[in-house]
Amino acid sequence: MFPYKDENPSVLIPVVTIAIVAVNVACWIFVQGLGNEPALSTSVCELGLIPAEFLHRLPAGYAVQVSPAAACVIGDSASWYSPLTAMFLHGGWFHLLSNMWFLIVFGDNVEDAMGHARYAVFYVLTGLAAAAVQMMASPGSPVPMVGASGAISGVMGAYVILYPLVRVHTLVFLGILITRVALPAYLMLGYWFLIQLLGGLPAVGGGAASGVAFWAHVGGFVAGGLLIPFFSLA
Repeated sequence: MFPYKDENPSVLIPVVTIAIVAVNVACWIFVQGLGNEPALSTSVCELGLIPAEFLHRLPAGYAVQVSPAAACVIGDSASWYSPLTAMFLHGGWFHLLSNMWFLIVFGDNVEDAMGHARYAVFYVLTGLAAAAVQMMASPGSPVPMVGASGAISGVMGAYVILYPLVRVHTLVFLGILITRVALPAYLMLGYWFLIQLLGGLPAVGGGAASGVAFWAHVGGFVAGGLLIPFFSLA
């Protein structure tokens, strides 16, 4: 399911949401070279979060292939800021566009509920919580993590607590057919959360993991819901 709008008009101009989108797009253009090499691989290796490097689970010099033509080489120490910088990088055009769309759909109303400054802090905290949960789930992973989806999952977790009954208009893909359905937020986002939880189960206990940071999504979503009492103005 892919949400494309909700029945929840915003009150404030979502300046922080717009700014976050702008920063992500600027990073994609000026840091990641619009996805072209070598800028893409360099940004992922130098500014992405590699759990095994950050947690010192791999020796310096260990090479991780990130593209047919590039590899990340584990350093003596990971940059302390990599959980933060990784939140503003992406692995491809679809990764960027889908993340920004989810943020636009759900972020404006959460910003309404928190105010601009609180929302900005909340976004960063849920992104860091998402990264922490992913590292706990796969501490030995040499695969670089990039993407705003952990923080955006936090926004979605807050949204479902704040506006559980608001109808979300969603595209549903049934093979080659596409239909539209409007669902209450708790059903649409609850289904999304279940998919992330099931997707992350193979990685538990060191099992095989996919290239998607499912546990970052789970961690961000839960953190977003838990942090509501501390950030909501209501």
